[in-house]
Amino acid sequence: MKISFLLHNGYGIGGTITTTFNLARALAERHEVEIVSVLRHRERPNLDLDPRVRLRPLVDLRHENEHALHLRPARVFPRAEYRYGQYSELTDRRIGECLAGTDADVVIGTRPGLNVHLALQAPRHVARIGQEHLTLDNHSPRLRTALRRAYRGLDVVTTVTEADAAAYRRKMRLPGIRVRALPNSVPDPALPAADGTSKVVVAAGRLVPVKRYDLLIEAFAAVAAEHPDWQLRIYGKGEERDRLRRLISELGLWDNVFLMGAATPMEAEWVKGSIGAASSDFEPFGMTIVEAMRCGLPVVSTDCPYGPGEIIADGVDGRLVPVGDREALGAALLELVRDDERRHRAGRAALQNARRFAPGPVVGQAEQLISEAVSARRAGRRVVRERARVRRVLSGHGFAARDAAHSAYSAADDMRRRALRRRQR
Repeated sequence: MKISFLLHNGYGIGGTITTTFNLARALAERHEVEIVSVLRHRERPNLDLDPRVRLRPLVDLRHENEHALHLRPARVFPRAEYRYGQYSELTDRRIGECLAGTDADVVIGTRPGLNVHLALQAPRHVARIGQEHLTLDNHSPRLRTALRRAYRGLDVVTTVTEADAAAYRRKMRLPGIRVRALPNSVPDPALPAADGTSKVVVAAGRLVPVKRYDLLIEAFAAVAAEHPDWQLRIYGKGEERDRLRRLISELGLWDNVFLMGAATPMEAEWVKGSIGAASSDFEPFGMTIVEAMRCGLPVVSTDCPYGPGEIIADGVDGRLVPVGDREALGAALLELVRDDERRHRAGRAALQNARRFAPGPVVGQAEQLISEAVSARRAGRRVVRERARVRRVLSGHGFAARDAAHSAYSAADDMRRRALRRRQR
């Protein structure tokens, strides 16, 4: 089977890129896999891509940023989508041409605007899966209206949590479209797991306001006051870096809190720690939480919508605290810092419980969804062909021929109903 992913920019850094690369790598064990990157801004990807997976860009911003069509606004990509400003009449055209000429059995979109392209422009023979890496509640009412109209052209919509899948079923009214939760996967670690003896708390992600690293630094001040030999290491880059540096200085934490910059891959840094931390106001999944747990770290996280609560078992393999509560976050960190045995026990539980996010289980779910979507799409094509044949018979012959064709028509209709039932399960 040939599987094609449609990705915003495979040459950047981010959770959607990471999980797409991970899933593509795992699927490449048994399938032909390509990633179509709408945009390209550098020679090589930031992240390591399996050599069996082809990465194909559509618009190279290094050479085509001033292309006449790239200066005109997009018409297919929805205006209410967050990335709209980066799309144009040129991206509309290139995406449409790519989809029209694809020889893939299934194309998987990886953000709302690309899912709209997929729903509207993919050929009839192609199975269409739209992935959602944010959440429905994160989208504006205007975008939700656009998605509600377009998504009826998809076969499957996947979300990264069960809570978001339930929201899609309840609010979006997509009759006949299957909505399923498909969590992100993290490759099996290559290094030995952390042993919980180092005096280091590790956090990772983009340095942007929603991640609330200011809250984490302020919470860690309580840890440093009681245990000055402990460190907080924050990995990532972004617009908040200078503000966070000033906060570290204001709190006198320059010997305890370090902005480490970006690290790829992160596994070598996770295993140097004993506790993972996440302080976001909003986290559609929590890729870094799973990465930390797969390396044997218990994670202290805010219980923000939707991901952390479906990943962390509070009090077992980590702690969940209210969003924005600095004191609760500091107290939860101190629980694990003070108690070596609790920390070691929680780390062992994290390692065990995070195995459900290994490539094997997740890829098994993905392959089943893909196979069912492709089968349903092929069954639908057979129904269309059979009904067209019946219409030709009925239009070209008399009543006797119509009676003879009736059974074929009924069989085609039965096929259509069975395919629809399979999609609705």
